[in-house]
Amino acid sequence: MIEPGLTKGRLDGIGVYTQALLRHLPRAGCQVAPYSWPRPRSARGADITVGQALPQSFEAASIVDLVTPAAHRVHMPADIFHATDYRIVRMDCPVVATLHDALPIKYPEWCSPRLRRTKNWLQRKAIAKADHVIAVSHFATTELVEYFGVDPRRISVVLNGVDPEWLQEADPQAVAAALARYQLRPGYFLTVGTLQPRKNVERLLDAWLLLPKLLREERGLVVVGAPGWRCETLLARLAAAREAGENVVWLDKVLEAQDLRLLYAGAGVFVFPSLYEGFGIPVLEAFAARIPVVASNASSLPEVTAGAALEVDPLDTAAMADAMRILAENAPERARCVAAGRARAEQLTWQDTARQTADVYRAVLSQ
Repeated sequence: MIEPGLTKGRLDGIGVYTQALLRHLPRAGCQVAPYSWPRPRSARGADITVGQALPQSFEAASIVDLVTPAAHRVHMPADIFHATDYRIVRMDCPVVATLHDALPIKYPEWCSPRLRRTKNWLQRKAIAKADHVIAVSHFATTELVEYFGVDPRRISVVLNGVDPEWLQEADPQAVAAALARYQLRPGYFLTVGTLQPRKNVERLLDAWLLLPKLLREERGLVVVGAPGWRCETLLARLAAAREAGENVVWLDKVLEAQDLRLLYAGAGVFVFPSLYEGFGIPVLEAFAARIPVVASNASSLPEVTAGAALEVDPLDTAAMADAMRILAENAPERARCVAAGRARAEQLTWQDTARQTADVYRAVLSQ
């Protein structure tokens, strides 16, 4: 496996996924080994040994791979190697790659332009080197076939999940202490994710500003996410709203690891207006935290929510505001969404993700 993905030093969605597999694969019969682990590949017992990290940088390995494509294979003393994103090179063991979406190819305008054409070319080249591909949703499968030319017979769908502690009710005193640390009043509208164009947070701000003043005063807007590419206008607007006396808070980081779960628990409504997602882990986290959800009806999100959220057109700020108001004020609809979301979260756990991933390894090794 590669190292967990980071955005400005913080875990991104790929990082959350990678860490979850590292935690749960051992219970699924897979031993995750660093490159220096001495067990030879031929000594296979009941467990599968999964290579954890490249012995050299992806860039260096890719250059050698491009220069000597027929001869070069990176040595990995493991049964199988799992790349949790597109950084794939040829190895002397089978390679499984998780590809989360086709965003850089389909919507390059939503990605950093720095070396984008070169990165996309390398990504297409890299994907061809994987023996098998894991997609995190059926939506993502369609994207990978269309934009990367992946043979659908080489794709298995394994959905993302949540950890067991997310399904446990948060301690009220811990929630209150966390809200005090961040100077928040409970019941706010919450969104979580790296701040970048496709997350659509500017339209969320517009929708929140359409709500009645009394509701905005009662339920603020809390945005949790590290600054990403092209978010300067959003940050300026959040700051301007705050200076104008609006109940808007941006948290670019949380002080303690468990605080994110507590911030979910303190929310009244979770809003995820993203324009494009391969999966959308924050929606599942909100479901597990028993928070009603307003979600975009775009990309993979209807597959993830499975009817448990109020779905809206992410380009329609008025519709978004109406859904936010309904979940803030309509107790029966709120209760329905909470119960349906909780049931959906119970269907999708990281333990299940790890077990299904291990099944993919076994299928690849049996070929």
